[in-house]
Amino acid sequence: MAAVTRLVRDATLIAWRNLLNLRRTPGSVVAALIQPVMFVLLLSYVFGGSLGGDAYRTYLMGGIFAQAVTFNAAFTALGLANDLDRGIVDRFRSLPMPPMAVILGRALSDLTMSALTVAVTSLCGLFIGWRIAGTLPEAVLAYLLILLFAFAMSWVGATIGLTARSVEVAQSAGLVWLFPVTFLSSAFVPTATLPAALQPVADWNPVSATATALRTLFANPAPPTAPIRDTWPVVHALPYALLSTLTITAVFMGVAVRRFRAMGRG
Repeated sequence: MAAVTRLVRDATLIAWRNLLNLRRTPGSVVAALIQPVMFVLLLSYVFGGSLGGDAYRTYLMGGIFAQAVTFNAAFTALGLANDLDRGIVDRFRSLPMPPMAVILGRALSDLTMSALTVAVTSLCGLFIGWRIAGTLPEAVLAYLLILLFAFAMSWVGATIGLTARSVEVAQSAGLVWLFPVTFLSSAFVPTATLPAALQPVADWNPVSATATALRTLFANPAPPTAPIRDTWPVVHALPYALLSTLTITAVFMGVAVRRFRAMGRG
């Protein structure tokens, strides 16, 4: 119990340090907030008219939430790589703190950024006509699911940042996987509209499950003309989203911590 308390204390301190450092890089904060706004406005008004109009704009928001927090994984990768490059991680390693505290602190600070991103995205959604039609408990569960998925994506970003060990490489590697993962999903269009060979991949994509679960909890159905596949991950989107999110967190948390310890031995 004392070890857990110490881990939480140290991770919280590092998270606070990371948040304070954001004052020195306001551009990265603005970029993290502007990106989902751009996607909302561009997709809803450029493509929305041909994909279902107002109904599509409502449907789109679940995917935008999932996409926005997934893209924030690049924020984590770049932040850790920058700390490594400047030698800050080596200073942390010399202190009497659990190895996991450094990475957990980064994940917690970036979770705060994701919460801010979700808030801005929600306001932008309200601007284009999106509304939460479900119950209050369902809406609360939906936002908790978004933040849980954001936390999982932070560990993916942490693994990339620790593996890259260079700001330039982390910037490239932190972005290159995001576009296929988010676009090969139901974030923007139903998976039934994709080529047949890609439909099962998109159905089982955790981004698809999260987006579909959010639409269910927010009571934002697909446009009447949109074809919806009757597969297990689509029908059981909420439990699959929770299962896949917890699995991603457990796997990448273990990989990131092992990578961090291996760097110390090297």
